[in-house]
Amino acid sequence: QVQLVESGGGLVEAGGSLRLSCTASGRTFSRSAMGWFRQAPGKEREFVAAISWSSGATLYGDSVKGRFTISRDNGKNTAYLQMDSLKPEDTAAYYCATKEGGLLSTLIRMYDYWGQGTQVTVSS
Repeated sequence: QVQLVESGGGLVEAGGSLRLSCTASGRTFSRSAMGWFRQAPGKEREFVAAISWSSGATLYGDSVKGRFTISRDNGKNTAYLQMDSLKPEDTAAYYCATKEGGLLSTLIRMYDYWGQGTQVTVSS
């Protein structure tokens, strides 16, 4: 059974930073990709970033390019989302998800396992 556990959310002032972690178990992740998504109240879930476990290739949503950095530690089966220069509009529940194969995707339906989410709140 694949399990994903997020941590690291919280309350931060605009311009500040947070680092989210997603620890995964139950799959051979060397042949997978990990993604981060977010969902604000009343809005659709939005792609944030993705990374290939094997190659380290990355992909970012337009709204976070240049501010967020996704990385992974293969030995710990953990992916990270470093969020800098946070804005109030980054406020959302953040979810990590995993998909089979290393091909990166922005599409929610391509990811088959999801974490429970961690809340990020950015005050102005």
